[in-house]
Parts: sequence; structure tokens; C-alpha cells
Amino acid sequence: MKALIVDDDLVLADVLSFTLRRAGFLVITAHDGQAALDTWQAESPDLIVLDLNLPKIDGLTVCQRIREKTSTPIIILSVRGEDDDVVHALELGADDYITKPFSPREVLARVKAIFRRLEKPKAKEVRHEYGGIALDHSKHEVTYKGKSHSLTSKEFKLLEFFLGNKGRVLSRDILLNEIWGYDYFGTTRTVDVHVAHLRHKFQVLNKSLVSIKGLGYKLQDEPIKA
Repeated sequence: MKALIVDDDLVLADVLSFTLRRAGFLVITAHDGQAALDTWQAESPDLIVLDLNLPKIDGLTVCQRIREKTSTPIIILSVRGEDDDVVHALELGADDYITKPFSPREVLARVKAIFRRLEKPKAKEVRHEYGGIALDHSKHEVTYKGKSHSLTSKEFKLLEFFLGNKGRVLSRDILLNEIWGYDYFGTTRTVDVHVAHLRHKFQVLNKSLVSIKGLGYKLQDEPIKA
């Protein structure tokens, strides 16, 4: 397994390199955004640890360009006070984030967690139908009352998770961990905004996908006509 570490702090890059080498990774490094993209294209790493504050090309742009071409796991490095940038990076497709300063044990725990998620077997064919909604996992398609609907990746996953857990109260923390794949930090607004988008696109969810005060959301076992 090969890991690319991108950080302009040479000391921190050395610490991360040592930590991942001990875990069995072949480690390569880059210290600015352009070098990160060049090294990624040349080396095709299995893991990328990426600082947000980089010379030449910033970390957000690097993350976006890599994610447009590959699903390689990306862990973001950030300092406290950068929550908006971290959220943006996660929305662009980063898999996790680590706040500076951090311990080697935390780095390894995050890396192992990501690869455990990747190793989970995926269902070959999953189809859900609910109140006029038809979701086909294998085709990544959703129709409503016979008409095709375009959803973002997170909207699709969130809708699929609700449909697969009808009648169950799902906390915002559960939804963040299952859909976004990172621990809750700072705000639940991300979940609320995506739920609002689903309700707007699928009228049946206005009454059927209910808010449970102080707990989260629940999709009723049977759809309620709007």
C-alpha cells in the first residue's frame, strides 16, 4: 500500500511518514499543491493525507481535482478554526479530517477506519419503492411518479438510508457517520439542509419523513399522502 503525504510543514510530514511506514505503507511526500497533483498522477497512491494550507495550489483545489478522477481515500489535515474549509473539503469528496495537533495513534485509527469502510461488501442489487419513489442502487437512479429525478451523491445515499430504515428513528449523528463517513463536529445543519432538499424534491416526504424533536428523523413505515 502506498500513501502520499502532502504538507508544507516538513517536520510534520516526517512525523506522518514515520507513522505510516511503521504501519506498513510505502510513503511518498509532496510539499505544495502542484507537486501533490504531479506526484499523485505519477505514483497512483492508495491513500492521500492532504493539508489544506498549501503553496502554489490550495488543498481544496487539490482535493477537488483528485476526486474528479479517482475514489482514492483522502484524509484532510486542518487547524482549529477552519471548519468551513473542512466541510467544503468533505463535500468535495474527502473521506475524513484530522485536526492539528494530532497523535500518531489517531492517524492510524482514522486510516484503519477508512479502509474498514472500503472493505465492506456492497449489495449487488438494492431497490426500494415508497409512495411513488423508486430507487435503484445498482443503476444509481431515482424516479418519482414515473419521472426521473437527479440527486447529488449525498442526497442519493441519504434517501437510500431512510428507505432502508423505515420506522426507525435516526439521529443526526448516525446520519452524518453513515452518509458523510466522518464523526459529527460542530453542526447538524448539513443533515437538515439535505433533508429539506429531499422533501422539496419528493412531495410524499413532506409528511412521511418526520422530525423527532431532540432525536432526529424517522421515515414512516407507510407513506402519508401530502
